[in-house]
Amino acid sequence: MDVRIENWIDHLKEEKPDYHFGDHVHMVDSAFYMPQLGKYRRIWIYLPKSYKNSNKKYPVLYMHDGQHLFHATPARNDEWAVDTITDNLIREGAHEMIIVGIDHGENDRLKEYNPYDSQYGKGEGKAYIQFLAETLRPFINQQYRTLTDVGNTSIAGSSLGGLISMFAIAEYPKVFGSAGIFSPAFWLAPAIYTDITDRLSDLKNNKVFLVTGDKEGAEMVNNVEKMYSILNPDGRNKNIVFHECEDGKHTEWFWHREFPAFYDFIKR
Repeated sequence: MDVRIENWIDHLKEEKPDYHFGDHVHMVDSAFYMPQLGKYRRIWIYLPKSYKNSNKKYPVLYMHDGQHLFHATPARNDEWAVDTITDNLIREGAHEMIIVGIDHGENDRLKEYNPYDSQYGKGEGKAYIQFLAETLRPFINQQYRTLTDVGNTSIAGSSLGGLISMFAIAEYPKVFGSAGIFSPAFWLAPAIYTDITDRLSDLKNNKVFLVTGDKEGAEMVNNVEKMYSILNPDGRNKNIVFHECEDGKHTEWFWHREFPAFYDFIKR
């Protein structure tokens, strides 16, 4: 028997945020081990209000940049506030959903959210997505009441988070049934176009929501239009949508505003 201790718990650096989230956003772990990367990461989870007093199972949405996903106290300018949006949508009759937020790796973000090598270093995105699909997702499904099929498992993110979400649904089309691609940083990884083109047959049953704003620049809009044309060349596939917003900027308030449309799209 070969027993190996990765580390002692008192040797791990536990980062405590200088803010707190709402009552039904909880910390799953302050230092969840990522074996594919040999790193630790803080993981958050949003549970619908009905979760506590029911036995039902819920769809799950995985989102990147966990530090900026939920509404914080004190309030911040750089947050999506997806918990607040989801609470409001549920009150209006929308389906309920669990949302898992994975903190980004600070200085490693540019590598972890890119599956390809770049001027910022060797891409770690493939290992990061393998962690989500093969380590974190099974843990969440074991610890929480979830609907585990592909049609009830989604992934979403913005900027680099949009890039890695696009790669994730292509890499694991039988794990992630839908993806929210907000203002994706395709400019950093042009190889993504070839990858998606080569895997189109694997994505025929998946749903992709693309969104960008004109105020993000012509290159951003052109890149997203290019991806849309690859995914939906004749424009007939209702599972692939593209929202181009005249006033859209590369900022959290824009993604906050467009999140309800994506939320509705998941279960349409």
